[in-house]
Amino acid sequence: MKFPTVHHISECFIKPHNPPEESKQPFYLTPWDIAMLSVNYIQKGLLFVKPPQATNQVGNGFMEILLDRLKNSLSLTLVHFYPLAGRLKTIKGENPPSYSVYVDCNDSPGAKFIYANLDMTVSDILSQTYVPPFVQSFFDHHKAVNHDGHTLSLLSIQVTELVDGVFIGCSMSHCLGDGTSYWNFFNSWSEIFQAKGDSISISISRPPILKRWCPIINLPYTNPDEFISRFEAPEVKERIFHFSAESISKLKARANAECNVTNEISSFQSLAALVWRCITRARNLPSDQTTSCKLAANNRSRLNPPASNNYFGNFIHTLSTSTTAGELLEHDLGWAGWKVHQAVANFNDKVVRGWLDEWLQSPRVYQLDRFFDPYCVMMGSSPKFNMYGSQFGMGKALALRSGYANKVDGKATSYPGREGGGSIDLEICLLPDIMSALESDIEFMEAICLPN
Repeated sequence: MKFPTVHHISECFIKPHNPPEESKQPFYLTPWDIAMLSVNYIQKGLLFVKPPQATNQVGNGFMEILLDRLKNSLSLTLVHFYPLAGRLKTIKGENPPSYSVYVDCNDSPGAKFIYANLDMTVSDILSQTYVPPFVQSFFDHHKAVNHDGHTLSLLSIQVTELVDGVFIGCSMSHCLGDGTSYWNFFNSWSEIFQAKGDSISISISRPPILKRWCPIINLPYTNPDEFISRFEAPEVKERIFHFSAESISKLKARANAECNVTNEISSFQSLAALVWRCITRARNLPSDQTTSCKLAANNRSRLNPPASNNYFGNFIHTLSTSTTAGELLEHDLGWAGWKVHQAVANFNDKVVRGWLDEWLQSPRVYQLDRFFDPYCVMMGSSPKFNMYGSQFGMGKALALRSGYANKVDGKATSYPGREGGGSIDLEICLLPDIMSALESDIEFMEAICLPN
């Protein structure tokens, strides 16, 4: 099926309104930040419906007013999140080899802001079984890796006008933040957009903590070709599966009932176990093939004492549990849920600090082609993020969508369901034949709540 093309109408760069004094200094990256240099930007966005008067009245100036307010509020938000308006800079050394990356917030045009349009409706996006490929064009920096932030903006906002809707897509360098940081920025932008009164003096409820605890770090390289790779994901089918609060509750109860060891398997651990089992079955792997379930976990709460959730940067760790395909499918959901639970329960302050000590001894950059394998399931993002809390004068968003970034066969990205209450939307990416097999999997399809 051929779709219309997204047309870029205008673009500009946005700088912080009254940059803070500290923005004049280099902004250093931590080991967790630097490890992300070769992965893609974070790309997430919200789909809104236009108010009736914006679609029924020609020339009413709705988009002009919206764009001005978005730009102005973004400029104010960047005062708090000033590294997002910077660019990456590098200091190189030859003997011994060293490559040090930091953020320069002065020598930069700012964050990028794009206005685009597409001759399609909200229904054209939401009515399709699979996420249509053109959704990827709602995001800037397509296929860029974070190291490209030397020449590309570290933050790019693309506002795409539809016939009856607006999509606000955000591409943010993964070197500057993880999902917690990303949604704190998005929520803060929304908070400033909706604020009343003297806009210049607006404060936010969760100001980011930007203080860094480490000096500039040297990678043992002299050329980026030594540690930057361009991973090309295979063509996958992408579908959003909705799990109602009731279906999640039943899944958790089932996992704990089937596990005689504990009653502590969480809702998300139960969901991860279900997805791991069902995708493994859909792949029809040999019984002796090792398969793993990986989860992105927040380090902040694992430290002793815990770090603040307002800390802006990368503070995530990938947990993993594995077994053979045969053993995974011979046992029930409770057994798989217990394995996932153990991986989470054993992740603590000692593990976080151990990773850091090891990395400092031997610095490395994640490579997506080595990080994922064709037998793993990767659970990304979190339904705990306040995604639908970000509003920009058009009411609550209708849906969340993501771009090309960091998608592979077996990637499952979790969002809160729009109705809240513990519901979850799961964005699953699979090879076409594996997706068809998953859609025929009785255990999986009985566990979800499909739309009428």
